[in-house]
Amino acid sequence: MSKIVDVVVPAVGESVTEIFEVRILKGVGEYVKEGEVLLEGDSDKASIEIVSPTTGQVAEILVEEGADFPIGNVIAKVEEKAIPKQEAKKDVSAEGAPVAEESAPQTVAEVPAKSVSVVSEPPKTVTPVGGEKRVKMTPLRRTIARRLVEAQQTAAMLTTFNEADMTAIFALRKKYQERFVERHGTKLGFMSFFVKAIVDALQAYPAVNAEVDGNYIVYKNFYNIGVAVSGPKGLMVPVVRNADQLSFSEVELEIKRLAGLARNNKLKPHHFQEGTFTVSNGGVFGSLLSTPILNPPQSAILGMHTIQERPVNVNGNVEIRPMMYLAVSYDHRIIDGKEAVSFLVRIKELVENPERLLFDV
Repeated sequence: MSKIVDVVVPAVGESVTEIFEVRILKGVGEYVKEGEVLLEGDSDKASIEIVSPTTGQVAEILVEEGADFPIGNVIAKVEEKAIPKQEAKKDVSAEGAPVAEESAPQTVAEVPAKSVSVVSEPPKTVTPVGGEKRVKMTPLRRTIARRLVEAQQTAAMLTTFNEADMTAIFALRKKYQERFVERHGTKLGFMSFFVKAIVDALQAYPAVNAEVDGNYIVYKNFYNIGVAVSGPKGLMVPVVRNADQLSFSEVELEIKRLAGLARNNKLKPHHFQEGTFTVSNGGVFGSLLSTPILNPPQSAILGMHTIQERPVNVNGNVEIRPMMYLAVSYDHRIIDGKEAVSFLVRIKELVENPERLLFDV
């Protein structure tokens, strides 16, 4: 008698309770190999692949296409059996080339445009031409919406601002960029300077690296910096782990790696876990100034903005300098205003004097 094996949705993190918009890749009656992907879906943070635990024939699918499904539940059943030879060959043409199955393009249903009534004077209200279309929010967008509201409802959030003169960093990058690329295979960007400055400031002001847990404050003695990167599903915040132990080149290479994973939809839940502080660079999109929202349960976030040449006072003289506005939003429940301001001033000083980062002084 053949054996029926349950296919269970795997746990992917303590905070993840369900997968969204399940996509069925193998239907009932189809044969699968052990480890082959049966279904896939999205969690709060990343895509999840659900594989067959055995070789056999799909006996049952317990979810509808596009539905949500709880973590830990049985989502399908596979009957253990050998794959028939003709089944293994059915997708191969006489010439030995795979036969591609054509599928109809997926489109978003549009609500038909409402008609426009033309009447004699006096006019009436005219319905806009063009109609509407309703698109279901993606799991990532739903999660972002929920977490942004949660952050504002659960934290006493406040923002402090400053600006940094980027002249010294520009000069260093210009002087060493060519050799940096030759040696490390990537450009020396701005983010590594900020990540290293953030770590230094967090070590000086540990409350900024802490989080609230009920009636306790949990101080973190490690420095995992979340860096916001753009992907096809929206803005994501993977974590650069143990940033205090990384060199400038290692920070740049890790950010480049995470950004590549984001662009190719390859980020997994573990890439987002255990972050202690977040940095967001709205400046790459042209943002001049903003108030970033906390990434719970973290207690602070740094917002970087676009670099603009502006007239500033330098030793009594007016000079045109490349300036960047900086913003730190923080949870006032555990971070005092003096700490937040001092934290941001520390970052400003280190960015304006990057040799202090290089020589650890």
